[in-house]
Amino acid sequence: MSLDLAACSDGELASLALGKRQAAYSEIMRRHQDSVFRLLRSLTGDGDAAIDLTQQTFIAAFNALARYDGERSFRAWIMKIAVNKARDWSRRRAVRRFFTFARPIEEGLDVVDPAPRSDVLLAGRRELARTMAAIAALPAGLKDVLVLRTIEGLSETETAQTLGISNKAVETRLYRARRKLEEKLRG
Repeated sequence: MSLDLAACSDGELASLALGKRQAAYSEIMRRHQDSVFRLLRSLTGDGDAAIDLTQQTFIAAFNALARYDGERSFRAWIMKIAVNKARDWSRRRAVRRFFTFARPIEEGLDVVDPAPRSDVLLAGRRELARTMAAIAALPAGLKDVLVLRTIEGLSETETAQTLGISNKAVETRLYRARRKLEEKLRG
């Protein structure tokens, strides 16, 4: 005995479709495809897009059929899916439109990059590493004064107080440290 699918409710058809009855899903599509298409054509204003979106809507509905509550209106459920597909289409279209009016990437190659070139950065890093190594190689008395005055920015008096030496000693050691550093960096 065959079942008259046309006499079944949408909920019954959904249950049958979940039970692998392809004819039941075909009947659901037959019942709702025209209204889904009309809705999508109204939302998109594009008949070709509406055809594609109708297909996408029914594919999505089939994939989500297990989540459909047979007690509720199938038409409302599938229309909600269709509205979501139309919204997705509109977002993608807006992105495509944005890139349509975007300038060609080749034009961006002429734009000056305010950041230093990588070779300049690399050379700067190498020079910094060389300078830090030269500072580290200074005798402790000279290195301490150089770091406190030049790198940390302490005043002569603050440096003298920190190291427990006179202001004149700070001045002399700073002079010697700079000369030694210059010699190491030159050589």
